Amino acid sequence: MADTPLPARPGAAVRAALRSRPVPVVVALLLVVAAVLTGWRVSGAGSGGRPQREAGFATGVPRGVYDLYGQLLRRYVGESVPGLHLRLDNSQGSVDNLERVVAGRDDFAIATADAVTSFDKPGKPKLRAIARLYDDYLQLVVPAGSKVEHVADLRGLRVGVGQGKSGVNLVTRRLLGAAGLDPDHDIVPLGLGVGDAADQLRGGQLDAFFWSGGLPTAALTDLAGRFPIRIVPLAELAEPLQRQEGGGAAAYRAATIPANTYPGIRPADTPVPTVAVPNLLVTRDDVDPALVQGVTRAVIDSRDTIGAQVHAAQLVDLRTAVYTDPLPLHEGARRYYTSVKP
Repeated sequence: MADTPLPARPGAAVRAALRSRPVPVVVALLLVVAAVLTGWRVSGAGSGGRPQREAGFATGVPRGVYDLYGQLLRRYVGESVPGLHLRLDNSQGSVDNLERVVAGRDDFAIATADAVTSFDKPGKPKLRAIARLYDDYLQLVVPAGSKVEHVADLRGLRVGVGQGKSGVNLVTRRLLGAAGLDPDHDIVPLGLGVGDAADQLRGGQLDAFFWSGGLPTAALTDLAGRFPIRIVPLAELAEPLQRQEGGGAAAYRAATIPANTYPGIRPADTPVPTVAVPNLLVTRDDVDPALVQGVTRAVIDSRDTIGAQVHAAQLVDLRTAVYTDPLPLHEGARRYYTSVKP
């Protein structure tokens, strides 16, 4: 949330009016002032008459993994921080999320490590990490009968490259460059979220699309059950990606999409070599440490339950969560990890 200037000291007339008000009104006014001073938004009474505090969480495109993860995490955050209402805000993806957090429109967000490193807008020093979550896997999706076997085969085709402020778009442009293609001229680029890209591929308006997300992604699972698709291997571009100039190149690693991740894919029983990049849960340095500590607890405590629906979430644990390079941990997250350290 954006920094809010302190209210001016009330004058004599206001002080007199406050003294004349019934006690409940004075208490309500004090709660509002306290909310301003602590950075919380008060949004009405919760259970037991307790005021609801609101914090914003930027997720991602509808039907993406960020979106589903945020929906499932919200309940656990409410249990860890009683009285908190976690507002979920859809966005274009990683870059958009970082901008929203720095600007104070949201307090928490998920973003890829390459997007964090590349983020050079004013306010970046405010960014802090809560946890390393799971890895995003790069996925180039084509119809099962497509002649595309390598990224270079996309020349001249209609290709979904992710929305302009998404992590998908960031890494897609780098992948295309690593394959010797100009992303603006050698293909017909279309800035689509994963849901729209899946719909257009199925409808014949698109020849291929890139996606970067946890496994499995609901939109791809749904598409594979309705339309025969194939995922093109990308591992050959892992080293060229790492050699590229610019922030975040070191975040990429060779990885494999396990067989049967998408049962409807062809062939379903074949693993697909690709490239992966870590996701970080981020916030700002001025967000209340007690709140951040509660959110960190919710992330760790919810791993198994959320992992049953978002399989990538099963990879979140205390051993890996603290590795949040390139961002330092927020003080609230550090307190949590210190409190549970064996």
